[in-house]
Amino acid sequence: MTFMNKVVNATPNISAITKIEVLRFQTSDYNHQILKDFINSSIVHHLDNPTVNQTIELCRFKKIKLPDAFITATAIINHQILITRNVADFKSISSLALLNPFDHDFKV
Repeated sequence: MTFMNKVVNATPNISAITKIEVLRFQTSDYNHQILKDFINSSIVHHLDNPTVNQTIELCRFKKIKLPDAFITATAIINHQILITRNVADFKSISSLALLNPFDHDFKV
């Protein structure tokens, strides 16, 4: 996925929930260190009032799981593109910029 270099900022932006989701799985020490290095080189957006309020609004008006709502709110509040393979769960959120990195029609 070399095209990701054109999509992701020089420093990746992730939500605190994404950090938890990435690091919670058991994997080899080698792979875990690679993931930790990625997280440590990223800007991690933590729970703040604007993100909490956006999360509440998303949950009130959309059928969305709480972790997905927090990740979505983080992207919206910080004017970021949400990069996910699971675009179906997010398509109904018009204020969200969305990108599927596995979409073969994607061009930068």
